Amino acid sequence: MTEVSERLHINISNSSGKPIYEQILTQIKAQIIAGELAEGEMLPSMRTLAKELRISVITTKRAYEELEREGFISSVPGKGSFVLRKNMAFIREEQLRRIEEHLTEAIEIAALAGLSETELLEMLATLYKGE
Repeated sequence: MTEVSERLHINISNSSGKPIYEQILTQIKAQIIAGELAEGEMLPSMRTLAKELRISVITTKRAYEELEREGFISSVPGKGSFVLRKNMAFIREEQLRRIEEHLTEAIEIAALAGLSETELLEMLATLYKGE
């Protein structure tokens, strides 16, 4: 895990199927939601983050732009990027929407594979328990 600042920790995996910008985005969002990054806290500059992670500034720019678009940070030209106040109800609703999308896709694939509802629920329960 790379420690970019005292409070921001990002781990980039080259073996992950996710693009690097998405790994950064996901980890910063998780730290904001968990309260590890506080409202008003300044994030490292895009250049600093890129240098620390040994990646392109374009990659960090894309992650920051997405965080801003999703309402997690605010970027002030010449001043930096700052963590916004969390609207936990909105964040939860967004997460629920994403879960529904993935479960709908799983149901469609299960139907194509001929799995019954019971078999699919057993599979979900097993995966949820981490077995």
